[in-house]
Amino acid sequence: MALSPRVPELGALELLLAVARLGSVGRAAAELGVSQPTASARIKGMERQIGVPLLERSPRGSRPTEAGRLVVEWARQVVEAAQALDAGIDALRERRDARLTVVASLTVAEYLMPGWLLALHAVSPGLAVTLRTANSADVAGHVLAGDADLGFVEGPLPPAGLAGAVVAADRLVVVVAPDHPWARRRSPLSGRELAATPLVLREPGSGTREVLEMALAPFGGTTTPRLELASSTALKAAAMTGAGPVCLSELAVVEELATRRLVAVGLAEELDLRRPLRAVWPAGQRPTGPARELLALTRRTAGTHQARMAQARALPPRTDRKPAGPAERPALRTRPDRSSKS
Repeated sequence: MALSPRVPELGALELLLAVARLGSVGRAAAELGVSQPTASARIKGMERQIGVPLLERSPRGSRPTEAGRLVVEWARQVVEAAQALDAGIDALRERRDARLTVVASLTVAEYLMPGWLLALHAVSPGLAVTLRTANSADVAGHVLAGDADLGFVEGPLPPAGLAGAVVAADRLVVVVAPDHPWARRRSPLSGRELAATPLVLREPGSGTREVLEMALAPFGGTTTPRLELASSTALKAAAMTGAGPVCLSELAVVEELATRRLVAVGLAEELDLRRPLRAVWPAGQRPTGPARELLALTRRTAGTHQARMAQARALPPRTDRKPAGPAERPALRTRPDRSSKS
């Protein structure tokens, strides 16, 4: 039986799902790589085609109407079925000894990629995967050069020349050793105070460093770092040994915060350290074969990641330390400057 002319095209349904998930036509357009006027026109065309309004628009964004919520649920089933069909067709065309080369930023590679690759192996056990790690700037270079089928970066926008899709949300946190004075402070840390403090940071070119520098730009930018280290493991070790405050992904410190080996410092609302984690590929192309399978899998597991982060944020405050007395002196102040030894 032929489909009714009121059935929207698949691309329009994907756009509607993105708007419902992100709460904004503009953000949905950016994620799908189209302009906001084009996305708005496509939504309005779909509303005329179906014959009912699908979105309620306000200055704060867009959300589905009552009828729109029904269409969103139906659209999700259609898009998921189409993705399964697409992945199945790709799988039929792939050789059994197919290879997938992925290059990912260190945060994604260390804390998210292992789970993704295990899940990918479960559905494609014959797939040979090569995973390379680099900072976000170098990831972009590898993907543009054709050295990888898919890349994963951290940052507010896809690097120049690349298209992408958000696969997870992350935020940076400032952590210190339990005996650092910031571990006992009651007032939130301001942007100006953080900008003026020598921090232990990732190297230039990393997504973590880029997000922090953008957030602190209105407050004069970051001052000269105390140390620059090339991995989250090194950053955590530096913080725990009292080298100074460290700014890194909350993905990296879930265990340390839970066991109270590190303490998260409260930040003022003026500091926005949230960042998206993106899959990227050359602009004008679309991932195919195993790369497309991995991309679809990352989106399906996004909810698990968000639940894990919410659990980490809900940790109770420390109760095993007494308030600092006048005789107590912060350990960091009595130790020699470690930066001169590195």
